[in-house]
Amino acid sequence: MAREKIISSSSTGADDEQLNVALRPTRLDECIGSTDLIEKLRISITAALQRGEPMEHVMLHGPPGLGKTTLAYVIAHEMGATIKVTSGPALTRASDLVGILTNLEHGDVLFIDEIHRLSAAVEEYIYPAMEEFKVDFVIDSGMHSRTVNLTLKPFTLIGATTRAGLLSPPLRTRFGIQHHLEFWSPADLVHRVRMTAKMLGIEYDEDAVALIARRARGTPRIANRLVRRCRDYAQVKGDGRLTSGAIESALELEGIDLLGLDELDRKFLRVIIDTYNGGPVGIEAVAATLGEENDTLVDVVEPFLLQAGLLARTRRGRSVTMKTYEHLGISPSTVGGAQLFDE
Repeated sequence: MAREKIISSSSTGADDEQLNVALRPTRLDECIGSTDLIEKLRISITAALQRGEPMEHVMLHGPPGLGKTTLAYVIAHEMGATIKVTSGPALTRASDLVGILTNLEHGDVLFIDEIHRLSAAVEEYIYPAMEEFKVDFVIDSGMHSRTVNLTLKPFTLIGATTRAGLLSPPLRTRFGIQHHLEFWSPADLVHRVRMTAKMLGIEYDEDAVALIARRARGTPRIANRLVRRCRDYAQVKGDGRLTSGAIESALELEGIDLLGLDELDRKFLRVIIDTYNGGPVGIEAVAATLGEENDTLVDVVEPFLLQAGLLARTRRGRSVTMKTYEHLGISPSTVGGAQLFDE
């Protein structure tokens, strides 16, 4: 059985999601990181409440696990609004979207995750809904077709995506607030790990907190997951307290190294080195060699490797960097024809 990718920033099940919800902040004052975005949201929310209007539409984009869904819930809570949650793949027909829109109350928040995966036919109905709060819905077809004009109650649309480049320009430009979420700083992750440990009632040493934060790949969702895994290890193998020794042993057992890379990350890099002489190589070739989906590599594996300087994207494909050889303990001279950089 394949081992679960512990450092994946996607949810791994209902229990995991319930714990993530329990650890989520509910107010802007409780949010960590993204200082500029928090201040922009605070101003927009305050102004909208003073005018008695819904907040501007918001687009959040960036790697998974950085808090896009959390921010949507926080915005709804701050606005005193009800949030309706769906995703791009779930809205397969125009009627799916229209059904949700017509059931929104004044000021409600509609959160669409993976909004880049909306079909063109569904997306067309979002434009007038966002700008004029109305939709023209076509019923039947051919000679019997007729158009029904539906007036919507003013609402706020929050879209989230890991692939901002796949958004159509007409959709992107209709969002008044757009922000790219960056990987968290080590200091912010230390703060997050402390909060998670306290909320879960775990005793900890400060050096243990720092160890978890350094291996969380700049991602709060992964930090929360590592805390829970290390808690289990400390409970079974120790006295329940998070110590540096318990953390090292727990993460070694999970195959997570000093940079936070797991088995799939290292396989990804080794394939580029061993099979493709360090690159450049297309992502499709790497995915086929690993037996993984392209989207898994692009959305889950690559962002942190790029951020950490272990991977380079060139016009001709992906290449590893000198830092990769150093981290994996491989000499570039042993790799035939390795090309580390491209013009």
